[in-house]
Amino acid sequence: MYLVGADHPNKEASVAIVGRLIRDRRRLVTDAEVFQEILHRYTAINRTGSIQPAFDVLSTLVDHVFPVTLEIVEAAKGLVLAYPDTSARDAIHVATMEANGVAEILTFDRGFQLYPSIQLLPTNLH
Repeated sequence: MYLVGADHPNKEASVAIVGRLIRDRRRLVTDAEVFQEILHRYTAINRTGSIQPAFDVLSTLVDHVFPVTLEIVEAAKGLVLAYPDTSARDAIHVATMEANGVAEILTFDRGFQLYPSIQLLPTNLH
């Protein structure tokens, strides 16, 4: 959301980091839940006109979008039960990552530190 959303303290860093990852030819992936988050957020704040541009930006940036299947949701349920301090959305992302062999995540959300299988990419610009 920082990358495609309104001004935010993390927006500049998001743009710079994603730009660096693209220049380094890193494969960028996401899951369908990220698109759902965009849809939910912009609908909730009555900015539906921003949905398509945000979808377009994200679709252009990523190399692949992983589906969120029933198996992923079942795995996320296991994560929520194992890590009570996690959110359901974070668990969906982690379960999707684990199911698809993705070990690194670009996020400002420190909640992902709970998961030993996930490595957080640095979000500082130095």
